[in-house]
Amino acid sequence: MRELFVYLAYRVLGGLFGLLPEPAMRAAGRAIGLTWYRLRPSARRIPSRHMRRVLGPEATDEEVAAATREMFASYGRYWAEVFWARPRRKREIVDHTVVENVEAVHAARDSGKGLIFALPHLGNWEAAGARAEDLGVPVLAVAEALSNERIVQWFIETRATFGIDVVIARRGVSVTSQLTDRLTHGGTVALVADRDLSGRGIPVRFFGEETTMPAGPVALAERTGAVLLPVGCYFKSGRGHRFVVHDPLEIPNAGTSRKRVAAGTQRFAEVLEVIIRDDPAQWHLFQPNWPSDRADHTQ
Repeated sequence: MRELFVYLAYRVLGGLFGLLPEPAMRAAGRAIGLTWYRLRPSARRIPSRHMRRVLGPEATDEEVAAATREMFASYGRYWAEVFWARPRRKREIVDHTVVENVEAVHAARDSGKGLIFALPHLGNWEAAGARAEDLGVPVLAVAEALSNERIVQWFIETRATFGIDVVIARRGVSVTSQLTDRLTHGGTVALVADRDLSGRGIPVRFFGEETTMPAGPVALAERTGAVLLPVGCYFKSGRGHRFVVHDPLEIPNAGTSRKRVAAGTQRFAEVLEVIIRDDPAQWHLFQPNWPSDRADHTQ
């Protein structure tokens, strides 16, 4: 019964946000995020730790608090845009985006080697799928399996609105083989890769502290020869989105495959630091992401 209730809540929110004009939708989303920030002080602890790492030791408590507050508002906007999206609005969404270094996308597409977009949970990464399709590189993405199958189907339908094909990472499904097949046929894969959900990722130093990061983007690139482009997705201050495409990630060619993937993942972590520091408050990471976070979270 609870799963049905949650699914119906998603549908109702989609219906309500879908009725709003775009400026009102954005404002409502930010307002909901700020309300969450004010009413749930305990929810601020982990995001504040993340903002402290990103902003650095020189940041004041006031600066960290302001960035954390904006992080909640930004996340509210993200969900509002997801609920607001409709197939008929795809062109409208694309027309209000800009892509920096689009030449890197064209070069990767034309190489025929396959293309991997690797992104953090920043801004509205779903909207990047709509722009990628417009650039002639429709993407295949991986989504986490959830216990609520209705919500899984809702996510698949919603991402299809943005032009994103989805493979669900569930038991009995060979996600890697599907991604590899897409790449070896010159296609495009998008991986949100700043969180190690499995706990079996590659050890990296990230914002000055040891943690782990998924090997997926670098491992796929090393295995298939696909071009790996790190991307930052940012909300504009008003309507629309800005996508910053970084130059192809160079994977070291010395040593064993395992060592190459490990070194490449560390390089990727360093690029992610640059991407996130461009606008830290748009980084929607509310979960523990470093060992010290998890230790503090359980206390």
